[in-house]
Amino acid sequence: MIIVMRPQASKDEINAVVDRLAEIGCEAHVSAGQTRTVIGAVGDHLVIQTLPWEAMAGVERAVPVLKSFRFVSRDFQAEDTVIDVDGTSIGGGSFTVVAGPCAVESSDQLMRTAEAVKKAGARILRGDAFKPRTSPYAFQGLGEEGLQLLAEAREEFELPFVAEVLDSRDVALVSSYADILRIGTRNMSNYTLLAEVGRQPKPVMLKRGFTATLEEWLNAAEYVYKEGNHQIFLVERGIRTFETAARNTLDITAVPLIKSMSHLPIMVDPSHSGGRRELVAPLARAAIAVGADGIMVDVHPAPDTAKVDGAQALLPTEFAELMDTIRSMASVLGYHL
Repeated sequence: MIIVMRPQASKDEINAVVDRLAEIGCEAHVSAGQTRTVIGAVGDHLVIQTLPWEAMAGVERAVPVLKSFRFVSRDFQAEDTVIDVDGTSIGGGSFTVVAGPCAVESSDQLMRTAEAVKKAGARILRGDAFKPRTSPYAFQGLGEEGLQLLAEAREEFELPFVAEVLDSRDVALVSSYADILRIGTRNMSNYTLLAEVGRQPKPVMLKRGFTATLEEWLNAAEYVYKEGNHQIFLVERGIRTFETAARNTLDITAVPLIKSMSHLPIMVDPSHSGGRRELVAPLARAAIAVGADGIMVDVHPAPDTAKVDGAQALLPTEFAELMDTIRSMASVLGYHL
C-alpha cells in the first residue's frame, strides 16, 4: 500500500500514519518529495487494506500496489529522482556523460584517458579495479591499486569516478574510494551484494542483466532501495538476443518504458551494447534522442593494446567528436550537459 499525504500535511499527521502502521506490525518507508510526502506500507496487505487510511487527517489517498517493486515505482514517487555527485546531476533534465577506460591498467593509461575525457566534456570518470571475466585466466584488474590510481585521477582532474564492486566483502573497500558504486550485468541478481550496497551511502549505478526483464531489473533496484540507499540510477547496456552481428542488442525501448514505470534515472551504455567502436556513436545518438539521462562510454588511448574490451573503446579524438555531436543534440532537445 502507498499512502499519499496532502501537500499541506503536517509532520504530526505524517507521524500519526507511521505510528498506526507500526501498531499493526507494518514497516513505513517515508519519502518526502518537493510537494508532498508518500508513505510506503510494507506488511500483511490484507490487514493494511482493511484500515480506513483516507479518513486519517492529512491523507489524500491510499493506493494498493500490485507491482513487486514498490519504492522504485512511479506509484510511490511521481517526481523524477535526481542524484547529485559532487555537483554533477544525474537526471532532472541533465544529460550526463560518464567516460573512461573499461579497466585501469596503469597510471599512464588512466591519467591520459582522464585528461582527454575531462577536456572533451565528460563529467564522471569510469574505470574498474575489479573485472568479472568469462575466462578465469583473463585480466582481473589491479584491485586496490587501481582504486588508488582512480583516486589520484579524481584529484588531478576533478572528476568523480564510478567503479564496479563484485563481492559483498569488497563493498566497504570500494566505497572508501569511489564516488559511485557500480553493479555490473553479471551481478544484477546477486541479492546479497545488492543489499550490501544498499547499506552504504554512495550512489549506486545498476546495470541491467543481459537476460533480465525490466521488472526483474527494477526488483534488483528495489533490493538496494529498501536497505536505505535511494541514490540509484540504471544503465541499459544491451541484452542477449538471437542476433550475433553485435555483442549485444541495445533495448532502446527500455528507456521510455523505465521512465514510465520508475522515478529512477536511466543511462545507456553504447559501448557494451554494440561491442564495436563504429557502433558507439550511433547508439549514443539514439540514447539522447529517446530520452536517456546520460551515457557511459569506453575510452582508451591505445585500444589495440587494451587488456579489456579494446574493440569497443573510442580513441580520445573520437570521443571528442562524439561530445560535439551530443552538445548539438542536447541544445535541440532541451538537455543541459
